[in-house]
Amino acid sequence: MSTTERPRILVVGGGYVGLYAARRILKKMRYGEATVTVVDPRSYMTYQPFLPEAAAGSISPRHVVVPLRRVLPKAEVLTGRVTTIDQDRKVAHIAPLVGEAYELPFDYLVIAMGAVSRTFPIPGLAEQGIGMKGIEEAIGLRNHVLEQLDKADSTNDDEVRRKALTFVFVGGGFAGAETIGEVEDMARDAAKYYTNVSREDMRFILVDAADKILPEVGPKLGAYGKEHLESRGVEVYLSTSMDSCVDGHVVLKNGLEVDSNTIVWTAGVKPNPVLSRFGLPLGPRGHVDTQPTLQVQGSDYIWAAGDNAQVPDVAARKAGVENAWCPPNAQHALRQARVLGDNVISGMRGFPQKEYSHANKGAVAGLGLHKGVAMIVMGKMKIKLKGRLAWYMHRSYHGFAMPTWNRKIRVFADWTLAMFLKREVVSLGAIETPREEFYEAAKPAPASAVRAEPAPAAKKTEEKAKAS
Repeated sequence: MSTTERPRILVVGGGYVGLYAARRILKKMRYGEATVTVVDPRSYMTYQPFLPEAAAGSISPRHVVVPLRRVLPKAEVLTGRVTTIDQDRKVAHIAPLVGEAYELPFDYLVIAMGAVSRTFPIPGLAEQGIGMKGIEEAIGLRNHVLEQLDKADSTNDDEVRRKALTFVFVGGGFAGAETIGEVEDMARDAAKYYTNVSREDMRFILVDAADKILPEVGPKLGAYGKEHLESRGVEVYLSTSMDSCVDGHVVLKNGLEVDSNTIVWTAGVKPNPVLSRFGLPLGPRGHVDTQPTLQVQGSDYIWAAGDNAQVPDVAARKAGVENAWCPPNAQHALRQARVLGDNVISGMRGFPQKEYSHANKGAVAGLGLHKGVAMIVMGKMKIKLKGRLAWYMHRSYHGFAMPTWNRKIRVFADWTLAMFLKREVVSLGAIETPREEFYEAAKPAPASAVRAEPAPAAKKTEEKAKAS
């Protein structure tokens, strides 16, 4: 049992599901009924659908994240990692950012660790690749792309210039298509301020192993998205993959070889590998196997949802689709978190659990400023939109889905100001090594470079001797 007088509800992960589940539990819980503890390596939640816009400078990076302690003032927020779970003793092993690991007892457990980038053993990928799972990567990508324009503008070396202005994106799902669309838009705007760089000098390449991009919005809108990107000068290579990218030399399966300083990896996600150490039943791809009630199979005190869970799609199965599972998107994560929070309270009070069921309402994707695709599902009718109207749908949906009114207002304020002000195209690359300049100024000079200077008193004595 918990070391506190009250039972402890341990939420592992402070992402979309973890944040909303904890908020729901705190809202439904009676005063003093339980202690809610949230453990995450970061003290904030990142709204990932906005990462492409943050990378393009359309939204301030600070407005894409939600501080956990501010949103969950009645919860314990621990910044660290859950490394293992002892189900027999109901104890989690916590590794804090600093200090020694310790044990934390719990009574009820919520697994909401999300997903990590799915990678393959491609030579050079770990050294050259840039992911798009966190706000740090989005900021880094923006600074990196603008730095490449700076390099190309200031060099006379054609090889260096060509490598700097070649941008390779691997993965044609939401993350890849939206990111290349936004970044190409930003680079096109930025080129207006460079003397020796134009959009025609740049080369954008999108690679995907599948035979289409944006599969979430259907084949017709996916084909439109491909045609639209190609009309903007983006090279799209489907049914191919990347063999290697050692030192930025990209080799594709179809035989294409290019040199690039920018290789963005968005080729899917996978459940957090640490789940394999929790002793939970896992599906074939490493997801936690859950019941329709979001309870972990074989347990009545552990729940899981979101990207790290294999949740049966009850609505699709009722419609005749066998073995359907809920896709890992924000639409399901938000609704699963609410049901999960209610079920944790019901389980704590001994009441029956409620099944999670939600019919897909469609999907939206932005491909840059005023450009997008959207598929809206209304019963048996599917409404397909593209262009500016789809872009409005994309921004409206995700703007209102952003957690807390504080962040909603800030995001809409960013968009409103962007209607009247030009996009910022400044690179803050030094933000990644902020102490470097001070270190160069403060570090001791090498002994060989230091000239032995006599003390002031010795100088005066020497001058008097010379005068006499």
